[in-house]
Amino acid sequence: MKAIRKYLHSFLLLELLRGMALTGRHFFARKITVQYPDERTPQSPRFRGLHALRRYPNGEERCIACKLCEAVCPALAITIESEQRPDGTRRTTRYDIDLTKCIFCGFCEESCPVDSIVETRILDYHGEKRGDLLYTKEMLLAIGDQYEKEIAADRAQDARYR
Repeated sequence: MKAIRKYLHSFLLLELLRGMALTGRHFFARKITVQYPDERTPQSPRFRGLHALRRYPNGEERCIACKLCEAVCPALAITIESEQRPDGTRRTTRYDIDLTKCIFCGFCEESCPVDSIVETRILDYHGEKRGDLLYTKEMLLAIGDQYEKEIAADRAQDARYR
């Protein structure tokens, strides 16, 4: 009896008809297409995008060259070189992030004691060559300067949830 039922199912192509019915239901359903540059989908509050280096309100860079972010980075995407200044403090001379290696885990942001390196909500960036995604200290500071208001607002909102 099972063999006859199996033969009828295969002969009548019931699996194919079931699949066609499913396709038909979705074919006539309302489409959910986002016209990307003009429309945006909601972003998670935990989204981690492009990195930025921040400055203090007096214009001095926040990074104290403790190299915790470099040590904690699982992808080894961060390279830091530092030197001591005449006043005895350490500052970075080189701060590079290779975004082709970065996995956007957020460990660098969490390990920073002075809130210098942050991951912004920026997702509109690209590189046509591998070298385009190697962000230097100057580039990261420029991003931080440009988006400081948004970064500060995100930091304040994050502090409310902690």
